[in-house]
Amino acid sequence: MTTMLWMVPSGEQPDRLTPHFSFVQLPPASVAGADSFTQIAALRYEVYCLECGFLSPEAYPGKLEVDDYDGRSLHVAAFDPEGQLVGAVRLVLAGAGQPFPFEDHCGVFDGYVFPPREQCGEVSRLVVRKSFRRRPGDSSQGVADEFEELGGSRANTPGIPSGPGSERRSNSPEILLGLYRELLRFSHQNGVRYWFSAMERALLRSMSRIGFKFEAVGPGANYYGPVIPFVSDLEEFQVTVKNRDLLR
Repeated sequence: MTTMLWMVPSGEQPDRLTPHFSFVQLPPASVAGADSFTQIAALRYEVYCLECGFLSPEAYPGKLEVDDYDGRSLHVAAFDPEGQLVGAVRLVLAGAGQPFPFEDHCGVFDGYVFPPREQCGEVSRLVVRKSFRRRPGDSSQGVADEFEELGGSRANTPGIPSGPGSERRSNSPEILLGLYRELLRFSHQNGVRYWFSAMERALLRSMSRIGFKFEAVGPGANYYGPVIPFVSDLEEFQVTVKNRDLLR
């Protein structure tokens, strides 16, 4: 596999990408029993079961949305300065012969050849707490159609709340970008070159603006809403990325 280039982290400069949030990685071996994962599962229950109705609340009596893929996933959690979990995402990993979640719901085109699965991951279960989305119409991932800026504060934009602390609550693109940066860091460090993702249109537009190039691997399907399964080559992303802070 071609060696992936990566910028050297700088601990001397403030984090320009996500000044209002901090992020924690939970590798697969640390998921079981981790308090951060319990918080993630509770947020997923809140969004997937109660808010969006994608899953039945009765199927999760403990009010924690978990599945069989969690144990072989990297989980990333986003926290505000008060320590409240405000967003999460996971990267499902696979060995030879192991399926990815999208394969349970989406077909692939005839003739599509998967890259080696140990070089792949599926980005899924991206959620942002409702109170930290920028606008009432934002998706469960905190994505708005108006998202065009790449990580800067929008606290002074007309229609966005202003005042002490409001920039954190109005800045869900920071959460989105910070979560994806952690996925990129993990992928670089662990030989993951390809990301699969079943995306709705709003998230696809946002990721394309950041610099991800996508290739559809199958037709549209209803997978917690209308989505299309895509694959992205992270080596190409490093060339096309528009916000270099994502590679720090």
